Amino acid sequence: MNSLITKIKEQESPPKVIKNLFSENEIKEFLKLYHDLPITVHNKKQNVIKKRWLQGFNKNLEKIFNERLEKEIGSFKMDNLKDDEGRDILGLIQESYAPIGLHVDGGFELKNQIYKQTLIPLSSVGSTVIFKNRYYEGSTNFTQDPIELGKKDLKYGQNKRSDIHLKMYGNKSFDKKIHQKYLQHEDINNLKGLEVELIYKWEVGSMLIFDRTHLHCSSSVIEGKKIGIATFTKK
Repeated sequence: MNSLITKIKEQESPPKVIKNLFSENEIKEFLKLYHDLPITVHNKKQNVIKKRWLQGFNKNLEKIFNERLEKEIGSFKMDNLKDDEGRDILGLIQESYAPIGLHVDGGFELKNQIYKQTLIPLSSVGSTVIFKNRYYEGSTNFTQDPIELGKKDLKYGQNKRSDIHLKMYGNKSFDKKIHQKYLQHEDINNLKGLEVELIYKWEVGSMLIFDRTHLHCSSSVIEGKKIGIATFTKK
């Protein structure tokens, strides 16, 4: 496991935003794709609709996305779970009416060498907070909520719950101004020891790329709803 973490660390780099990567027509194609895909999950508690980006719905978009991502990060493999026929899912499209909490997308197979993840905004109002802090285990929601922490019977593709982050990064109080402006949905005590690396303000046509080891969450800045595509890669 230590050798795998070393390999993961060797591929790490600061988050970056690629502006004007997708044209207005390509964004329209992504929105049509979202409309055409079947609903995977409608989580009423989180107020989010999730759709898997299944292969074959728009092969031209698949080609465009893969070519442009490879130009930015080099060779990669998808790591987005599988569809019902065992084929790679290309990503996850989410329509959110409420912000998503603190988590890490480390995957569900610990032997994988996780690499980069991406976010493509399909709506203009929203932002994503990337923290400097990193975590080298599987996909995890970080919380102090005892009800959430008690959830052990998780289905395929669901993040485990943990408060281990509160023991890992020290007791320094989180920045109150940033909390007030961007993270009001999070208990400030759940953010102890965390430092912000980047606050990405959504721009339609751009793409955010960052390491899958970064803790991150949505900001509380939202108007009605927001739609974005998340993808996850491995080496």
